[in-house]
Amino acid sequence: MLEAIVSLGGIGLSAAILLGLASKKFAVEVDPRELEILDALPGANCGACGFPGCAGFARALAEGKVDPAACTPGGQATIERLASILGVSAKLREPEVAVVICQGDRVKAKDKYRYLGVEDCNAAQKLADGPKACPGGCLGLGSCVRACPFGAIEITKQGLAVISREKCTGCTKCIAVCPRQVIRMVPASATVHVLCNSHDKGAVVRKYCQVGCIACQICKKAAPEAYVIEDFLARVVYAHHGQAAPAIEKCPTHCIRDFIAGYPEGSTFAPSIVPTSDEAA
Repeated sequence: MLEAIVSLGGIGLSAAILLGLASKKFAVEVDPRELEILDALPGANCGACGFPGCAGFARALAEGKVDPAACTPGGQATIERLASILGVSAKLREPEVAVVICQGDRVKAKDKYRYLGVEDCNAAQKLADGPKACPGGCLGLGSCVRACPFGAIEITKQGLAVISREKCTGCTKCIAVCPRQVIRMVPASATVHVLCNSHDKGAVVRKYCQVGCIACQICKKAAPEAYVIEDFLARVVYAHHGQAAPAIEKCPTHCIRDFIAGYPEGSTFAPSIVPTSDEAA
């Protein structure tokens, strides 16, 4: 019995010594800045930077392979801290949020057919270019919701995706999965948007959507600097978004919305609050 205990103890001690020697021989040196960078990151592991997780991004930053500004969810404060750790200048950037430029839900917009397939926008789009009659309208099957790492997107009961300006970090994950490019990045300070993604002529738009842009030019007449009409679709010129509000009441189809007044109908999100420059960063 005693011999067995001594024997096992000896084997264990030998193994411990070997493991200790191996750990020293094969140890990988870590740049101390990598750990400091990892601590400064949000830890969301969202992949917005192009790496599977924050650890990979931290390593690449320490090796000088990427720019600190690639961490969009961290905002300007995180970028400045990362730049400080690396001893480089922080790039100032305009904070952005994602917006669904459509408000044609199942009540306001018509379908071509009834879709009974997989609850996925990309799957639906492959079936005769999607069930919605508008070629650019939100399909409302929630692919963007599942892609968002921050819980910033909801689908209303009438099938429209809505993004919370307060929860959105600007990671762009939702844009990558939308088959209709109906989600756009806009300056966080801008609250007035044209919520339409159709480039059809006005007469065609009226046949399938109650709230689509008909390119009537009234918005441009009301606020000439704040709007441009391109390919039968109005959009806000964000360099002049502060002048865009006068056109909201004049728009005959009500496709222009100020998110301070509220999100599209059916959303549970509270009316938007415009962040200060410090908060947006």
